[in-house]
Amino acid sequence: MKAKGGCDLRVRIRQAHPKEAATLSALSMRSMQSNGYDDAFMEACCKELLITEQHFETRAYWAAEAKGIVGVIGLEPDTDGPSGEVCALFVAPDQKRQGLGRLLWDHLIGQAKAKGLHCVWLDADPAAVPFYEALGLRTVKAVPSRSIAGRVLPQMVFDLGEDPDGHGQTVR
Repeated sequence: MKAKGGCDLRVRIRQAHPKEAATLSALSMRSMQSNGYDDAFMEACCKELLITEQHFETRAYWAAEAKGIVGVIGLEPDTDGPSGEVCALFVAPDQKRQGLGRLLWDHLIGQAKAKGLHCVWLDADPAAVPFYEALGLRTVKAVPSRSIAGRVLPQMVFDLGEDPDGHGQTVR
């Protein structure tokens, strides 16, 4: 992957470790705030963006590493069907728009397929909708924000393949 300025950026995607939760949380906050959100908004979202060691009990996280952690993506399989929530996708502000988000996404899709999931979904930050659409996600409905009363977010889905039962995909 080429970094800005044309130099090679060697990136390795690897399983994240529970002891890295604070680092992953800080990255998530920096990435989200780089979308232009003020401190009050970030404080309201802080709990939702937090990645804790306990989250690793039900979620898998992968870190993009290039001279430190520069990206994170997470997957939490749904307990009631063959789908899963993309619970995190954040890239360091100085690494955005260089293909790292797509690299993380492709890794997550491979992992989701290996787990036998039929689709993955997420509640998107409106600023990220064009990025997610470019990855092939589609908006299926509007959902209330888990952090900010009155805020509505687009819920987006990515189908991983055919539904063998013909019943369609179930999303929370």
